[in-house]
Amino acid sequence: MKPKKFLNDPAKAVDEFIAGLLLQYPNHLRKLANHHVLVHSSFSTSREDAAHPNKSNVSLLSGGGSGHEPSHAGYIGSNMLSGAILGGIFASPSVAAILAAIRAVTIPTTDGGKGCLLIVKNYTGDRLNFGMACELAKAEGYDVSMVVVADDCEFMMNVYLLLD
Repeated sequence: MKPKKFLNDPAKAVDEFIAGLLLQYPNHLRKLANHHVLVHSSFSTSREDAAHPNKSNVSLLSGGGSGHEPSHAGYIGSNMLSGAILGGIFASPSVAAILAAIRAVTIPTTDGGKGCLLIVKNYTGDRLNFGMACELAKAEGYDVSMVVVADDCEFMMNVYLLLD
């Protein structure tokens, strides 16, 4: 049977995608241990360091199910996303992974942090998990807000058929 996808093993697809990005951008990205989370390398500085990005800018995080590459991780960069949280293939990331990402890129406002904005796609699982992580982070003293965006488009085929 002829292969239809560039996957070695579907169970390891997300790990391999992350490994590939880290090989391609070794000085640009870093992975959080035990999570499918990538953050910009500028967040490796200490929270006490005046150069920590969250001391001057709001951190931006997004994420969702994998399988939409380069969505999420492909948009990490200066003046772009601070990090991305990757779920399994077409599955939302866990609350624990989202919370770990918030902690990695955000400094509490009492320590001079500017907060974090979670950019969430209008998918039920993402809305639930990002929402729970947002509330948990707020309880820990982080200034976190969430905005839900509609990234899907739908074409009304009947309208186009009537125009023929």
